[in-house]
Amino acid sequence: MDMTLEVILLPVSDVDRAKEFYRDKLGFHVDLDGEVMEGVRIVQLTPPGSGCSIALSEGLQVPTGTPAPGSYHGLQLCVTDAKAAYEELTARGLEVSEPQQFAPQDGATFMYFKDPDGNGWAIQEYRRRATEPLHQLLADLAARREQEKAPQK
Repeated sequence: MDMTLEVILLPVSDVDRAKEFYRDKLGFHVDLDGEVMEGVRIVQLTPPGSGCSIALSEGLQVPTGTPAPGSYHGLQLCVTDAKAAYEELTARGLEVSEPQQFAPQDGATFMYFKDPDGNGWAIQEYRRRATEPLHQLLADLAARREQEKAPQK
């Protein structure tokens, strides 16, 4: 059984403020903004190039418990060039730390920011994604799995 992580419910105190932040400062695409059932508004946003979205909500009761705004830390975005991302994001007005390289290998450079509620994010430089986009790797993997399942002739 395949499972995909496609949406993360992000706890915020003001959906409109958070929508503006993620759309305008980070460049996330607004996929949905509406009342999905009586009294429940969902705003779903997707980072450019991502297969996973965040969902902001008002009035949604989560059966397993609703996290407090600002309680999420460790969410992570990946970019192919941390310096270029830093320049673009700061030009949009995002308060983000300067890139820090923790080791020389690919994947070891990070920068950090918080949303207006204090939810913490990391941005990881993963240069390999410039030539090996994740969506293509996943599509290739799925195709190989299907070939393995197909009856041999």
